[in-house]
Amino acid sequence: MYRLYHEIPQGLENIASIYKELITGEGTALVKEAEDAARNQDASKVGVQEQVLIKKIIKLLDKYVAQVKDFFSNHSLFNKALKEAFEVFCNKAVAGRSSAELLAASCDNILHKGGNESDEDIEETIEKVVKLLAFVYDKDLFAEFYRKKLARRLLFDRGANEDHEKSILSKLKQLCGGLFTSKMEGMVTDIILAREYQTKLVEYLRSNSNANPGIDFSVTVLTSGFWPTYKSFNLSLPTEMAKCVQVFKDFYDTQTKHRRLTWIYSLGTCNINAKFETKTIELIVSTYQAAALLLFNSSDRLSFSEIRTQLNLTDDDLIRLLHSLSCAKYKILKKEPNTKTISPTDNFEFNSKFTDRMRRIKIPVPPVDERKKVIEEVDKDRRYTIDAAIVRIMKSRKVLELQKLVIECVEQLSNMFKPDIKLIKTRIEDLITRDFLERDLDNPSMFKYLA
Repeated sequence: MYRLYHEIPQGLENIASIYKELITGEGTALVKEAEDAARNQDASKVGVQEQVLIKKIIKLLDKYVAQVKDFFSNHSLFNKALKEAFEVFCNKAVAGRSSAELLAASCDNILHKGGNESDEDIEETIEKVVKLLAFVYDKDLFAEFYRKKLARRLLFDRGANEDHEKSILSKLKQLCGGLFTSKMEGMVTDIILAREYQTKLVEYLRSNSNANPGIDFSVTVLTSGFWPTYKSFNLSLPTEMAKCVQVFKDFYDTQTKHRRLTWIYSLGTCNINAKFETKTIELIVSTYQAAALLLFNSSDRLSFSEIRTQLNLTDDDLIRLLHSLSCAKYKILKKEPNTKTISPTDNFEFNSKFTDRMRRIKIPVPPVDERKKVIEEVDKDRRYTIDAAIVRIMKSRKVLELQKLVIECVEQLSNMFKPDIKLIKTRIEDLITRDFLERDLDNPSMFKYLA
């Protein structure tokens, strides 16, 4: 192959084209193999298969990068062929999940508690995953999925490595620019500042004995613009927990007068001691679960509607909550009738006879599939981004023909996502109705910018 490159230089374009087809065929076969395997596996194992696919594509990239270097002296034609080939199969979905989502999940898998790999191996894998992202069109979709997973790592994974988090953000920033990572960097900064607030809170409680609520608690203050959006309910907290909220509000007022706190109880966790007949067991639960369990300190029996009224939760959230406590693995509550589903006519009691060999157990709440919401949010953001690009172009050009406007818009946005031509035209029409642009009366395909 090396000799062929030197003897027939005029045939390089043909060779590069054949090389592109070779790479595309091998990569597409890997994606099809993963798709077939995912189709034949149960849902719990699909994610494993997708991680295997990412590892195989990384290995494939290493193989062909080495070939282009060793056999073709890093010739631009063959680097272009490699790039275009990887763009073909790196933008295919597997089991209904886009490549952007798969890469975000792969990063989460690597960074979650670091696994058993050394720091050097993790750094190397991170670098290769970011290289794969360069071939993915929907980088904005990756960013949103990645931000969701980063939030969970920072808030719930005590083993998360900040150096690795900063390292991948640095590589993403280098690839996609500072705007791409600004919110993620803000999230990491928030967590560092939250530790400082917690230290100050401990000092505040130590010097104000009357303010101490009698239970240990910590609060993480997040900047709303950086983090994903979360549902915020006016959860009616039990007295014990409500006092903690008031104490922190009083403390926070001593630190700043210019910020307003909005409480996101869905992100909270609690450790409570449950006294059963056989022994006391420490339960690790969500704030919602803890609030529900504490209601049984003052009531032996509660109906679904009574719990809903006292907690001020929606039916959907309460059903998930009560299912985790009465129908799942750990039946902390007894339910009547004794069925596997929750209905508004059910009644609940504290299960005093519950026992477990462990003295400390974690009771999970069934997760909510947020994939659809993430995709909807990205689609909405894309409309705003396209609008901004069109206005930016027209502001500098003043007058421009439709085809040229579309081409320039695609060029400006292609580093973040591959915009749909029909959507660009739709956004142009919308900007006309909002008096940002106007169509030339003599030439309908020509547009003018309205200052």
